[in-house]
Amino acid sequence: MEVISEKLPVSVCIPVRNEEANLRRCLSALNDFDEVVLVDSGSTDATLSIANDFGTVVLQFKWDGQFPKKRNWALRNYTFRNPWILFLDADEHVTEDFVNELRLVLPESSQVGYWVSFTNWFMGHPLKYGDVFRKLALFRVGSGEYECFPETFWSTLDMEVHEHPVLVGSIGAIRSRIEHHDFRGLKNYIHRHNEYSSWEANRFIWLKSAGATEWSRLNSRQKFKYRYVDRVWFAWFYWFISVIIKRGFLDGSAGMYLGRMKRHYFQDVRMKIRDSQRSGVAA
Repeated sequence: MEVISEKLPVSVCIPVRNEEANLRRCLSALNDFDEVVLVDSGSTDATLSIANDFGTVVLQFKWDGQFPKKRNWALRNYTFRNPWILFLDADEHVTEDFVNELRLVLPESSQVGYWVSFTNWFMGHPLKYGDVFRKLALFRVGSGEYECFPETFWSTLDMEVHEHPVLVGSIGAIRSRIEHHDFRGLKNYIHRHNEYSSWEANRFIWLKSAGATEWSRLNSRQKFKYRYVDRVWFAWFYWFISVIIKRGFLDGSAGMYLGRMKRHYFQDVRMKIRDSQRSGVAA
């Protein structure tokens, strides 16, 4: 007789908009989770049809240009039925190892949240080396919410981008990785990162005048980035650490191309900072 494992006491929340290329793969890996909730921003493709195929709860969100954005809105307006929440993007795919680690870690956990790491796919290849992306994507419901700052005058993004949850309590890390594999192609990657580089530039400018309190809320990696990202050497420094020190070159052409594009990304951030400071117009 087949043994059916209990569902993980975790609610998965997936913010989406026009994610038909990625969503089915993401949802198909979530059978072990007790609850899956999509927060949609008016998708016009097959996103909602795919969600319906999986019986997924769908919330509709329309940003009014003010706080809260999508993830914080879900935390404030939906009652998740589990003590833990995992925020995933539609192009992220949990693995069996990740699920098994949650089964071992969460029942006895005294932490309020966990950093989650990702295996990044780029140009059809999984990257084993280079700068490993991670985010604070798993935390206890009610333990905090994502950073908030007055970006309404320069941001058109309706979802938290590089903000981290601000939690009160001890934070751990899950060792098993989630796969990050976007099937929408390089064109979408470039378009998305053009938006992100503008966001980074504007946040840098805002932080310069925001005072010590806002600066103290940054983690050590954020502090280093926003202290030096406007320097001419920063993009090359990131490239050197990622491609040479962390051996991104061992991922072959995909690793080298990604390193080059990330270097260009930080060069774009710097140039947008300089242009905004010169013109007085948001990046």
